[in-house]
Amino acid sequence: MEGIGGNLEEMKRVPLATEHVEAIRGIAREVDYGAGDMVAEVGEPLDRFVYVLEGEIEVVNAYTGERLLESSLGPTQFMGEISFLNAGTLTLPMRAAKPTRTLEAPREAMLDLMAKIPELSDHVLTIFSARRRKQYEDNRSSLKLIGADKDPAIQQVASFLSRNRIPFQNFDLDGADEESAAICTIVGHEPAVIFNADHVVDEPTPRKVAQLLGLDLDICTKSDVDVLIVGGGPAGVAAAVYAGAEGLSALVIEDVAIGGQAGTSSRIENYMGFPTGISGADLTYRGQVQAMKFGTRFAMPRRVEALRHREDGGFCATLDDGDEVCARSVLVATGVQYRRLPIDRLEEFEGAGIYYAATEMEARFCASKDAIIIGGGNSAGQAAMYLSRTASHVHVLIRGDSLADSMSSYLRERLEADPAITIHYGTQVRGLHGDTTLESVTVSTPEGETQMPCGALFIMVGAAPNTGWLSGLVELDEKGFVKTGDAAGMPSPYQTSAPGIFAVGDVRAGSVKRVASAVGEGSVVVSAIWQFVADQDADLPDDPPGSADD
Repeated sequence: MEGIGGNLEEMKRVPLATEHVEAIRGIAREVDYGAGDMVAEVGEPLDRFVYVLEGEIEVVNAYTGERLLESSLGPTQFMGEISFLNAGTLTLPMRAAKPTRTLEAPREAMLDLMAKIPELSDHVLTIFSARRRKQYEDNRSSLKLIGADKDPAIQQVASFLSRNRIPFQNFDLDGADEESAAICTIVGHEPAVIFNADHVVDEPTPRKVAQLLGLDLDICTKSDVDVLIVGGGPAGVAAAVYAGAEGLSALVIEDVAIGGQAGTSSRIENYMGFPTGISGADLTYRGQVQAMKFGTRFAMPRRVEALRHREDGGFCATLDDGDEVCARSVLVATGVQYRRLPIDRLEEFEGAGIYYAATEMEARFCASKDAIIIGGGNSAGQAAMYLSRTASHVHVLIRGDSLADSMSSYLRERLEADPAITIHYGTQVRGLHGDTTLESVTVSTPEGETQMPCGALFIMVGAAPNTGWLSGLVELDEKGFVKTGDAAGMPSPYQTSAPGIFAVGDVRAGSVKRVASAVGEGSVVVSAIWQFVADQDADLPDDPPGSADD
């Protein structure tokens, strides 16, 4: 995440401007702490901005009660990290190391002040982003995962946290170091998730962990938002940025991780402005921070299962647990998902050797093992290059006899030149073998069937649109993609056949399946959404927003 926040130690030496501190004083109250008093506990909501006037605040190891870091916060410094923007929870306890006096401002008031003073916002966001990056890179968190190397459920949680750039510590069940042994003893050397010092998550899932972290927002008690954005890929995140910037209240619902399929790309080299490439996760993370800066909220992992049209013209989406969230307009940005192949035992090995994304966590699970990738698109090519760093060998299986029509030439040439990668043409997986985890696969080749050792199988083929939840409200093409513009008989290129429902990105029929085009569509569609909402709400400004370059 280099580039989001710069060097933390350098930034810590740059205090807030005097006028900014005075502005904060106008919305804050002074609070005194004695030496040893807890300023914030693990699991508490980040609902206040804490600025240190006098004294010292230290980070505490939740498991030992000892000071965790040599560095601490002193006068002119402030607490918090990027979760503050999305009303998340604290994952590291904070304690007054000596008598301390602070200024403490309510979160909503502080965000409003930051919106009015961009220089203050820039400073705070730079520090917050740098802290999150440092915490993630150093695995600093009271969230501990034990046994992700052996348990599919823990693997799912690890993948969710990793893809969403959430700090956590990961321990193997057979870890030999003292810390691993101590943590594993807490749960009797069984796979588990621990939050804080003694909260063992029962039957852990990404959703349960998200609730602890405040990512699963209490969204159903809120009033209608202006636009509900379903899908957090590049198109949805771009729309989230521009919707917030133009004063629309927006909520993004994402069922897996911000970034979507693009978020699993380890290195995108053909996106303008990044000549040395950028990972899909980093690109969309930057967009998420921008969107949250403008007030857009994100809820995950939540899935929309149905949509209904209200009599007043608005919409209500039914979520996976039966909750509803309502909005004046809906943006469909759900993209596509890889198809499940019709292979026996596929579901049995999902999360235990079969994966649909190749991120840092999945690469760790197949270290020093043979990895097999099914697919011939750019995502498969990027995954092969990335996994070749850790796997003993990477095999790319292609059903056809060429990659020329499906993969960018620069990727194809690299795969062909890499001795750690072998491309197998005219080859398909026919069988899966193993006890509790995948060990080998049977493949059919032009020469006949053979068995290949396989520590991890990555399926990246057959993209299908995520449109079943639209409940028949909009027209779809024969493949299930959403019709928009001329195809739907509408003047706006992103308007569906149902007024108030728009679609962008890979889920839209006829779209160009590239990250750059998805970002462009997500940016441009906001003008049409703004106009639709403005026709319903006289409180918005009289003129629509300007171009996407404003």
